[in-house]
Amino acid sequence: MSPETAREVQITIDCADPLGLAGFWAEALGYETQGPPPGFDSWVQALEAMNIPPERHNDANAVVDPKGAGPRVFFQRVPEGKAAKNRVHLDVRVAPGLTGDERMAALEAEAARLIGLGATRVNRREPAPPLEAGHIVMTDPEGNEFCLD
Repeated sequence: MSPETAREVQITIDCADPLGLAGFWAEALGYETQGPPPGFDSWVQALEAMNIPPERHNDANAVVDPKGAGPRVFFQRVPEGKAAKNRVHLDVRVAPGLTGDERMAALEAEAARLIGLGATRVNRREPAPPLEAGHIVMTDPEGNEFCLD
């Protein structure tokens, strides 16, 4: 592979409720739920055609950037619950280019919106120039950490 060839990235999140968590992240990121395969009007129709039993219809889900620029986020049901802090997390870029009070106000507004969707606020890190612009640490409805940046 040549150094000029970039790889496409998909972010995969283990969870208990792929449909529910996909709905949260679609709203958080401005994404949309990935549509069914061509030839099907709905995922239920597609899964039934594939002989997937109804109890497995919520085994997976995905959200995609409607503009095609951002990575696909895939949610897969796993039997175990979250046991520890994430080693990798998402930084949701809500305030690029903003600084100081204006930046923190934009982060606070987004935190309030996401709390309304089921997120939990963990803490706020104040700006500490020159290296730290400030951010808010949150968790999604299943406890996965992410930052508003």
